[in-house]
Amino acid sequence: MTASAKALFVHLLTASGAVFAMLAMLAAVDQKWDLMFLWLVVAFIVDGIDGPLARRYRVDRHAPQFDGQLLDLIVDYLTYVFIPAYALFKSDLLPGWTGWVGIIVITFASAMYFADTRMKTKDKSFSGFPSCWNMVVLVMFAVTPGFWTILAVVTVLAVLMFVPVKFVHPVRTHRWRRATLPVAIVWTACAGLAAAQDFDVAAPVQMVLIVTSAYLMVAGALQQMIYGPNG
Repeated sequence: MTASAKALFVHLLTASGAVFAMLAMLAAVDQKWDLMFLWLVVAFIVDGIDGPLARRYRVDRHAPQFDGQLLDLIVDYLTYVFIPAYALFKSDLLPGWTGWVGIIVITFASAMYFADTRMKTKDKSFSGFPSCWNMVVLVMFAVTPGFWTILAVVTVLAVLMFVPVKFVHPVRTHRWRRATLPVAIVWTACAGLAAAQDFDVAAPVQMVLIVTSAYLMVAGALQQMIYGPNG
């Protein structure tokens, strides 16, 4: 296979996330939340592997007719933001007016964040919360906290999108990657298990989701505190 063909295949792999997004949306419309999140987990896995493949096969050089970063952002907005926000709105997790607040805050703030040219730091981390609402909402489905707690989490994370606090990328952030990548894999496995069980999960699985989510949320800020903002 030629270098151009390999690079094009990577673009096609990234674009497949849009198909998984559509399958997730169709499941969400029918309120089949377990199936919706299973498709989102599949999209999450694709998003985790297409970046390394893109860098390995130099898609910018061998398939420059397609903008891989733009393609990735389009798919990410669907799978990380739009569909999870819809699920939060249509489920009973945020009833009444709180659901409207949730979807407006999530979709509007995330659109601005995705267009922010400062979203990446020098060490390949994210500056501000990287709009990973698919992860947040899945944990909410699995743990089912009260709506005031969910609304508070949504509000705080929306604000944190535009605060210069680091959030690690499980693959690209080199520092602590030996810990971060396994944590992300464990989170993904537990997320898939929770969705497969229609979120009727045992307390240990809930606890693992909470602990791994907490690590992924605070690891970047801890690095920032230890090594400084430019470390």
